[in-house]
Amino acid sequence: MRRAVAAFATLGLAMLGLTATTTSAHAGETCDAEWPGRDGMVRAWQLTDCEGIYLGGTESYDTDWGNSSGPFQGTDENRASSVMNSGTLGGDDVVAFYRLTGFQYKGGYGCLKPGELYVDNLARNTFTADTNGTRHNMDDRISSHQWVKASDCRSGSFIS
Repeated sequence: MRRAVAAFATLGLAMLGLTATTTSAHAGETCDAEWPGRDGMVRAWQLTDCEGIYLGGTESYDTDWGNSSGPFQGTDENRASSVMNSGTLGGDDVVAFYRLTGFQYKGGYGCLKPGELYVDNLARNTFTADTNGTRHNMDDRISSHQWVKASDCRSGSFIS
């Protein structure tokens, strides 16, 4: 009986041209506004939806977001909640984000394809399994990154 009443109420609203709406904002509105076009960069922000402190951007790689050299430095490590790939297309156009630092790029990773443009909330994503088989959430856990080919990323490693 309840289903019939709910269906009748929905039909009545539809006939009047009314629909139920939510008050939540569309995800990615600020990231959409921050999109610069294909300029060859990877970018990161402290908060979701490309908001808060802009942690930085680069056309290069960075093996340690927490040291005192490279494009990301100091407190940038383990702080990103949204990231963007506005890199140029072709070749190494995927950004691989890593949980740990160093040239070995260990600890699990997540790959952002250029066609995805950005991830407005890293909390929806996990790194690939580390050497212990554990998958860690990516929010506030990125320590390094590099540009790679899509073929360098295994199935299940792509983030969105």
